[in-house]
Amino acid sequence: MKRHYSIRFFLEQAFKGLTRNSVMSVASIAVLMSCLIVLGSFSLLILNINVNLDKIAELNEIMVYCDYELTEEQITEIEKSIKSLENVGKVSRITKDESLQIMKDESGEYADLYSDITAENNPLCDSFEIIYKDLDETAVFNLEAELRNIEGVRKINSVYKVAKTIDNLKSGVMLVFIWFLVILFVVSIFVIINTIKLAVYSRKNEITVMRYVGATNGFITYPFIFEGIIIGGAASALAFAIQSYIYTYVVKMAATDMQMISILTYKEVYPLLIVGFLAIGILTGVIGSVASLNKYLKS
Repeated sequence: MKRHYSIRFFLEQAFKGLTRNSVMSVASIAVLMSCLIVLGSFSLLILNINVNLDKIAELNEIMVYCDYELTEEQITEIEKSIKSLENVGKVSRITKDESLQIMKDESGEYADLYSDITAENNPLCDSFEIIYKDLDETAVFNLEAELRNIEGVRKINSVYKVAKTIDNLKSGVMLVFIWFLVILFVVSIFVIINTIKLAVYSRKNEITVMRYVGATNGFITYPFIFEGIIIGGAASALAFAIQSYIYTYVVKMAATDMQMISILTYKEVYPLLIVGFLAIGILTGVIGSVASLNKYLKS
């Protein structure tokens, strides 16, 4: 008469197997966890690089620098001329005193180098930050030409060409990074599966004995499948905890020390981490166990 076994029975056998072979079980979890952290870190890096490339590619800013020694009335006239242009969306004036303060703030511990500069001997000039509306190349170039023709404008700095170059290069850059991620993923899967194979190999005598006493392939396989699920789940949980700590630290550091870089918040990435780690961890755990068993079940 054929006997049926419950999932609980196979789970108990899986935990017993993991406990009896604790060294290899811990090694499998550690290797899988390490590979997941590496994959997760690289994936997060790619996501954040893409966000920053998009941000740079969308920059629509032009800096206009006035001539030195202009009067307040002349600077006001320049501002009116800029605002009257068709493609100008927003204009912000930055006085030379404000520019000096910005330089001091950005210099940090070297701010004392500017201690001798006062409002009377300030060598900087007033400037305007312009946000334009139309991103079309012709419209931007026309605006640049119009700004250069305004009397009292010394020079302009536009990031449009840089932004367009980065936008054109973005696809190539992301393709390279994605290929690196694919290669890293394949290598990680190979390492994980071979580690689990070693764990199964250490129990080949146990499998052989079970076959000699008449155990079916299913009876032998199911506990190992559950072991793979447990190993994958444990490694995924540990990897998620460590990755979360690392990423939260990086986000805090970026908020204080790298303010010009945009970093995705933890809330934006943690669902991807959970799903990705669980999917890869459990899948590779099960595949590694089943692939390793096939050799001994056929012999």
